[in-house]
Amino acid sequence: MPGQTPPADLCHRTQAAHVVITSTRPRAVESAQALAPGREFPTDASLIEAPLPPPPLPGFLRLSPRVWGFLARFWWWYFNHHAGEESRAQAEARADGVAARLEAIAQGGEDVVVVAHGFFNLMIGRALVKRGWAMFKSPGWTYWSVRRFERK
Repeated sequence: MPGQTPPADLCHRTQAAHVVITSTRPRAVESAQALAPGREFPTDASLIEAPLPPPPLPGFLRLSPRVWGFLARFWWWYFNHHAGEESRAQAEARADGVAARLEAIAQGGEDVVVVAHGFFNLMIGRALVKRGWAMFKSPGWTYWSVRRFERK
């Protein structure tokens, strides 16, 4: 859509990266294709977003989607409300597994670009920091924002 083109610097870095991996979700795949047109890359279902089950609030409440999203994530994170979906602990274990795989690739000297989803990207970043990586770039939480990690 207009205004949703990726920044040139991000395209350059993605095209120059040794490895590009994306979630299986269409938005992530399309984003990776926009970043590196014509490039082949694997998709990985373990990169899909953490679940966002609706919180147990009264149905008569009329709130914006943004507020509902915040409340759902808050309930999931702090009260372990997962409504039979993946729990926070399970998602953290999944994020740690992804971080281990990314670390193994990067230890071979390869730059890795992951195109996935906001909150789960945050969880992967937390797992990388626990493994001794440092975040050097974080421009916020906008679409096309980037987090860059390097080994300490």
